[in-house]
Amino acid sequence: MDLKTKYLGIELKNPVVPSASPLSRSLDSMKRLEDAGASAIVMYSLFEEEVAHESAELDHYLHYGTESYAESLTYFPRAEEYNLEPDAYIELLRKAKESLSIPVIPSLNGITPGGWIKYARHFEEAGADAMELNVYYIPTDPRLTSHDVEARYLNVLSAVRDSVGIPIAVKLSPYFSSLSHFAEGLIGAGANGLVMFNRFYQPDIDINNLEVVPGVTMSDSSAIKLPMRWIAIFYGRLKASLAATSGVHTAEDILKLVMAGADVTMMCSALLQHGPAHIQKVLADVTKWMEDHEYESIEQMKGSMSQKSVADPAAFERANYVKALNRFKLLV
Repeated sequence: MDLKTKYLGIELKNPVVPSASPLSRSLDSMKRLEDAGASAIVMYSLFEEEVAHESAELDHYLHYGTESYAESLTYFPRAEEYNLEPDAYIELLRKAKESLSIPVIPSLNGITPGGWIKYARHFEEAGADAMELNVYYIPTDPRLTSHDVEARYLNVLSAVRDSVGIPIAVKLSPYFSSLSHFAEGLIGAGANGLVMFNRFYQPDIDINNLEVVPGVTMSDSSAIKLPMRWIAIFYGRLKASLAATSGVHTAEDILKLVMAGADVTMMCSALLQHGPAHIQKVLADVTKWMEDHEYESIEQMKGSMSQKSVADPAAFERANYVKALNRFKLLV
């Protein structure tokens, strides 16, 4: 059974890729993901804020007290006295490339063009096979137009594209007025692939302590429907790799998304819940299903249920909404 697929121009042994998560914070954990059958790994995100914090903190230590004593002009802090998260990230990436035989894709998360973008170049220098640009942004200013919001994404992507020669995948949200038009714009600005979709952090309220508290809710298989719909629409229309993320838990999820047109399916919640060995199980289930249904390869299956391939293309658009409501009408 041929499970090979191609993502960002890179041939992978199967379509299962662990997405950015705490599971890639150590080399040992990444090795376990590889041993379980992962075809590539997206590393946990390096955030713009972490790079800015390191720069500000280092500047503080290098200049603190220099106005008081002449001898302090030669003072330099010990490395452990300031945040080295960006440097530690690059070192982990370098070690992963030396130790793993599968592609490693670092993730850079930010929203403003600036000095943090230089780390894209550091990724390439450390041996990254590609990189994922995660532009996580919630526009709260009512004066911002949709054009302003899209321009911010495109400016960041263009700055990163100018810095590196490796493939770039953009992880984006579905909350755009014209997602198809914006996706075309991202590709025109240098994106080689699209990762759909980002699951925004949703805060909660502690009603007893009157505090806004962070919260992470694990996905379930129902979450694949949104990326599956848009991947099915984009397949064959956009000249870019398509990655599905959010809700990928089972072999059935993977098969549906590949049929819609996904080149890879990215797992996070399922691996946090069940551990790296879960990859081995779902790959075995995918292989069995393909054997039972006489598929010879992933490529044979890919896009077979995309909008351009199904008998009723409108099912992915407004007509599906009408049919869904009519089903409930029959039950009343």
